[in-house]
Order: sequence, then C-alpha cells, then structure tokens
Amino acid sequence: MRIPDLPQPWEEDLGKPAHIASALDIMIEGPIGGAAFNNEYGRPNLCGYFRSFEENVLNEIGELETRGYHKPIMIAGGIGNIREPHVHKGDIPVGSKLVVLGGPAMLIGLGGGAASSMASGAGNEDLDFASVQRDNAEMERRCQEVIDQCWQLGEANPIVFIHDVGAGGLSNALPELVKDGGCGGLFELRRIPNAESQMSPLEIWCNEAQERYVLAVAADDIQRFDAMCQRERCPYAVVGETSAEKHIRLHDKHFDNDPIDIPMELLFGKPPKMHRDVKSGQVNPAVFDSSGIDINEAVRRVLSLPTVANKTFLITIGDRTITGLVHRDQMIGPWQVPVADAAVTSTSYNYYTGEAMSMGERTPLALFNAAASGRMAIAEAITNIASSAIDKIGDIKLSANWMVAAGHGHEDAKLYATVEAVGMELCPQLGICIPVGKDSMSMRTVWNDGDKRRSNTAPSISNRFCFRSGKRHKKNLDAAIAEKQRSVHFVIYRSWP
Repeated sequence: MRIPDLPQPWEEDLGKPAHIASALDIMIEGPIGGAAFNNEYGRPNLCGYFRSFEENVLNEIGELETRGYHKPIMIAGGIGNIREPHVHKGDIPVGSKLVVLGGPAMLIGLGGGAASSMASGAGNEDLDFASVQRDNAEMERRCQEVIDQCWQLGEANPIVFIHDVGAGGLSNALPELVKDGGCGGLFELRRIPNAESQMSPLEIWCNEAQERYVLAVAADDIQRFDAMCQRERCPYAVVGETSAEKHIRLHDKHFDNDPIDIPMELLFGKPPKMHRDVKSGQVNPAVFDSSGIDINEAVRRVLSLPTVANKTFLITIGDRTITGLVHRDQMIGPWQVPVADAAVTSTSYNYYTGEAMSMGERTPLALFNAAASGRMAIAEAITNIASSAIDKIGDIKLSANWMVAAGHGHEDAKLYATVEAVGMELCPQLGICIPVGKDSMSMRTVWNDGDKRRSNTAPSISNRFCFRSGKRHKKNLDAAIAEKQRSVHFVIYRSWP
C-alpha cells in the first residue's frame, strides 16, 4: 500500500505507470463506491475480501519477474433470490415495445468488456480511461423500485422480458434481449437517452453507462409502465419494437441511415472454437528458511499485512443492517471484531429461512501451483460456509472468478490446470456445481520507464463465492477468542432459537 510515513519492511518500490492511481488512493476512494450501495441503494454489503501483493519472484524459466497488483483486489459478495414463476422466460410477442430503463448514455465504460481482456497500457491510454465504469446507486434504486412494482403485480406484470446492460452496453443487451425472446428488433438510435450530445453513433450504441436495463413491455401495458416510472421519477425510453423477422436494424434519424442492418444469425452464429498453443512449466521455489525469524516480529508483520489486518475501515462506512433481514454480518462477539466466516440473511421477517454466503481465495499460491490455488480457494469457501447449517453439501452453489494474464508466459497453461482441477475433478467429486462466474483475461500492466519497457503481471486469480439457501438459517456458529487468566480459550457463540 506504501502508506506515507508508515513504510513496511516487505514493501519495495517496483514502479508503476504514471497514468494509474496508487494502491493507497484506490483503497481510500474505492470503498466509498461500494458503501454507496449500502447507504443509497439499500443493499447490505456483508462479505468480501481485500488483497494487496507485489514482489519480484522467479518464474518458470528461472528469471526474476514482477508479480502483483497495481490495483488492489477488493471484492464484495452478495446473493439475491427470485420467485419460481419468474425463473423461466417466455417468447416476446411481436410488436412489443423495447425499453431502456435507467440513466442516460454517457462516454464511460466504452470498450470495458474488451478492456478487461487487454493488458493495461498495451493499447491507447484514452481507452484505458474510457473503459472505466462509474456507479450511480441512486439511479439504481429508482430502477429497482419500478421493477419491484412490476413483479409484485404477479400475472399482471407488464414486463415480458428483462436483460441487464453490461459489457458492450446496448449493442449487446438489446440484440440479446430479442434473440432470447425468439424475435427480431427494430431500433431508433436517437431515442436512447443521451447525456453527451457529441457522442458518435458507435459511442451511443456501445458505451457501458451503468444502472440501465433493457425490457420488453407489451404494447397494451406501456401506459401502466409509464405511470410507475413517473411515480419513481425513473427515466425510461421506448427505443424500438420487436419484429417477426429475426433481423436487427438500428436506424439513425439524425443521419437518416442504418448503422446496423444485419440478420441475427450473423451476429449470434457460432464462431469457430479458439485454438491456443500454450507452454507449461514448473516454478521451483527456494527452500523456506525460518531459522532466523523472530516469532514476535513475524506475528506483528502478518497482522500488519493489509490482507490480514482489520477490515473495519471497509465495513463501518456502510449500513450493514439495512433491509432488516441481516442475521449475520461481519462483526463477531462482544467486541465486534470483523472476522465472521460467513454472512447470513433472512428471506422474510416471519420465517426461519434464508441464505448464507462465504468466500475463498488463495491467490499468491498460484505463483507456484495454480491448481492447488483453485482447490484451496474452494476449501476455504466451503469451510467458511460450514459455520452455517448445511443439510447436504450438494445444496452449496459456487460462483467462480477466473482472472489471468492470458498469453503471457505459462499463464494459459496455469488457467487450464486450475479449471481442470476445480471444474472437472474436485467439484464433481464433492457433488457441487459452479453455475455462474466471471473472467478477466488481462491481468497485466505494461509501460515505458524512460527507455526501458517494464511490466507487472498479476498472479492467476481464482476466487470462489459460496452460497446456500435453507430452512435453518439461524443455526450458525461464530468463533471468537477470549482471554482468561493468561490462557486462550475458543468460545463458540451460538445464535439459533
């Protein structure tokens, strides 16, 4: 973290590009954005982790290489639930209105989906800046209120189909909406709400401005939907309608042309599978000599490491009790120390049902054994969630994050080995599935330092979010350490009826 006036003996200035924020600045400003969704949106942030790391290490060919994170990892975990009648979507009727709900288009997040798979500094610096996304928790709250009112109507729900807006912006979300709904779409570019009039058609269509959804609303229900949006002061725009022909046409009335006019099979056809030739190797770390280590100094250093140290500064800036459905947050015992193994929430105020969630990661281990890193992450997530009541291990579901510097050195082979160890060996043996996940393939920064080319490559990252729902959500155990007459005892705090 390189905190001014607080240097740590393990820290070494290995350099960074001038155009990116420091690790300290990121960890001062970044948590504020996360806390906004506690305080402004109303979603309690109950679990997560923070990892900083940077070191020169020997790679597979015996050369010193800088490995670590210019941008510390800060991940927050969460879980939602959905009623069974809403799980399966149907087809969208022809003539349905296609709606963009939420904030306007802005020149932010442009190329973010691609930038997450491109080494920072490998392209244009302007793209590095443009690909950064910004949150708007207050706008997200308005959208959520409209969506809640719609689904609470049951069979009278005016929303026929809904899709989030993520990588690629509307250029991805709107075509996927109509494709999944079994139809085509006719769109008008200039109906898209736009906060920056200088944007080109490509920028309007492809930016990744946050807090937006795309919906299909039955033509007869558009007035009811409008009334809900007016009540919540939530912006929306009807940007098109569905067609029987499976074709995507985007018209631009400003230039009186069609920037996009293609059959859907061209856009969604199956591309050929990627073939990659990769190199595998083995790192041979030196034997760890602990003979000269002072135990008191070692404990002090470990407890001072940001990854291990107290995370209260990340937690207390947000309302952890919001919704009134939080049963277990991060704080444990009478001294409220943030060391909970798992977060536990209730599904209602009247019943003992709910969800538990935990996390696991062993990132630095991937420098020496990537497959072991993946297995250890799963083991940590499972042993953490074991503090809550689990009927059978198959009730646990995992979300997997895969992050790697693709194409660099032996990293591709490490990714393959980790996926194989986790997805084809360990999880099937345990009877656990991984239904969702995320990937980033660009965990590397390159830059020029005078006439010298420098780089920093992140270790392969394999984190696991562990979830389970159940009927005995209040039967969870929390461990705390209490001192009594110079002896240390483990005390179990029980929190069940």
